[in-house]
Amino acid sequence: MSEVIIIGLDIAKHVFHVHGADERGRAMFSKRISRGKLLDFFATQPSCTVALEACGGAHHWARQLSQLGHQVRLIPPAYVKPFVKRQKNDAIDAEAICEAAQRPSMRFVAVKSEQQQAAGLVFRTRDLLVRQRTQLINAIRGHLTEYGWIAPKGPSHVARLADLIEEEEMVSSLPEAAHAMFRLMVDLLAGLNGRIADLDKEIARRAREDEVSRRLMTIPGVGPISATAIGALAPPAETFAKGRDFAAWLGLTPLQRSTGGKQKLGATSKMGERTLRRLLIIGSSAVVQQASKRGAPKGSWLEQMLTRKPRMLVTVALANKMARIVWALLLKQENYRAPVAARASAQRT
Repeated sequence: MSEVIIIGLDIAKHVFHVHGADERGRAMFSKRISRGKLLDFFATQPSCTVALEACGGAHHWARQLSQLGHQVRLIPPAYVKPFVKRQKNDAIDAEAICEAAQRPSMRFVAVKSEQQQAAGLVFRTRDLLVRQRTQLINAIRGHLTEYGWIAPKGPSHVARLADLIEEEEMVSSLPEAAHAMFRLMVDLLAGLNGRIADLDKEIARRAREDEVSRRLMTIPGVGPISATAIGALAPPAETFAKGRDFAAWLGLTPLQRSTGGKQKLGATSKMGERTLRRLLIIGSSAVVQQASKRGAPKGSWLEQMLTRKPRMLVTVALANKMARIVWALLLKQENYRAPVAARASAQRT
């Protein structure tokens, strides 16, 4: 009899669905399983390939199933969708996952360890607190406008906001209830600033202790936050065949609408890891800003780009270039060497 060699698993919070297929792709079973019985079911199955979508909880189940001796494959949900046959339910999704995993050209997501997910949680938490801080600053500024007070923009003026609310002229012009609410928001803002500062110190400590992060920080525009985020959120460099593939994974390459042998490139795809893409663009914008003020190295790629391209375009192009450099350093385990310095060193030798 044929044996099940691959199982498609559609996961959810409480109800799961499994679809088993043999080596010829024929369906062997399709059944609904509750959360509490899932591991018991797979414990009775011979070692095989288990495929599931890379969504919430997928890495946890991948680790659990790997401990039972199964080979686990995580597939991006966008790559499963073309295999869904009409309508949508758990059974159809599990079948589509099973079929997608059997394609020889399918791309898979590396399973993350608990430590990697914990390191990534540091950045997710910091992003959440920064968004909340921005909301509070905008709320304070917006409500002050209702009383005729125009507060300065940006988090750099947070201390000025606190002083402004406590000024005697403002206290006398605001209703008592409004002043109490402004004071409450300022206190919340101070608490968020303290927590963000603590997270920044924790990230800087991790960057100093990690060899890969120290290597990445030799790249202009890559600081402790970007370096440790790459180590925590990016898959192994060996996953990508070349630097352009890593840049495409980050969403820093142009969209392609080519046809008939004619190449048509569109805007930046933005299809990838949003956190890393944003950090690289922030770092590249800082490099471009300094180059615009103080001048880029003579004859460098950055100088040539700034003379003939818009500044924002140069920023995104530099982020793309930084992504390729990051991939090269991770793969070769070397420090960054500036092109001009490398050329001068070659001439001396």
